[in-house]
Amino acid sequence: MAITLDAQLLEILACPSPDHAPLRPGTPADAEAEALTCTECGRVYPVRDGIPVLLLDEAVLDGAAGPAGATGDPDDSHADSA
Repeated sequence: MAITLDAQLLEILACPSPDHAPLRPGTPADAEAEALTCTECGRVYPVRDGIPVLLLDEAVLDGAAGPAGATGDPDDSHADSA
């Protein structure tokens, strides 16, 4: 279900990160998600009961659930065998 926020409210809401970029409804993966995504840093903020939770601690970085093992773990295994 898509979020239903007043268009004027959406115009004035901004990411609380230092960039203060505009927010857009949904997430990159799901345009209908109950969330707002920063157009600059990619942080995704939840919308709970129609209220945007614009706290950096509550935000999820876009791609944070991405390749968890791609941080060098395969290289470590090669280093052990060398």
